[in-house]
Amino acid sequence: MSRAIDKVPHCTTMAQVRQGVDALDDILVPLLVQRSAFMTQAARVKNDTQLVRDEARIQAIVDRVRERAVAEGGDPDLLEQLYRGMMELFIAYEHQELARLRADGLAAKE
Repeated sequence: MSRAIDKVPHCTTMAQVRQGVDALDDILVPLLVQRSAFMTQAARVKNDTQLVRDEARIQAIVDRVRERAVAEGGDPDLLEQLYRGMMELFIAYEHQELARLRADGLAAKE
């Protein structure tokens, strides 16, 4: 099995580093947009501000991410910090989306 870390070429210039980062950002940004769309769906489905933060789910994601980071040759502490920060932003976004949906009369628990 090929690990993600093994796919990173050896760079000798910052131009090469930046080219690699830009290429990854071209992949990550659309995925993050999709993830944010799922947070809009979560706000609609939950339709309750008390349900937005789910500590058990947060921990399950962290555990999964740490495991994946190790399997891919990455730093699990770094990935955990990254995901915890991202999840906090998405929780705030979900609250914002829930308020927007309610204001628009669109939130409905299904």
